[in-house]
Amino acid sequence: KPTYSYSSLITTAISESAQKQMTLNEIYEWVMERYPWYRTAINGWKNSIRHNLSLNKAFMRVPRPPSEPGKGSYWKLD
Repeated sequence: KPTYSYSSLITTAISESAQKQMTLNEIYEWVMERYPWYRTAINGWKNSIRHNLSLNKAFMRVPRPPSEPGKGSYWKLD
């Protein structure tokens, strides 16, 4: 299991993204792509990612623009 905190993983994922914002699903995909341990881990880690996004003031929810149909808001660094 990677030793990075969930908030650190989220921060790195968003920082490395081209638009400096990602959907929840994009964050999950980023984590699984770079840390294969999460591909087979029980899904509890996804709850931890959501928990960190919701409660950590470093992350800000940004509504998806009407021109971009899809599910979920974007998350960016505050």
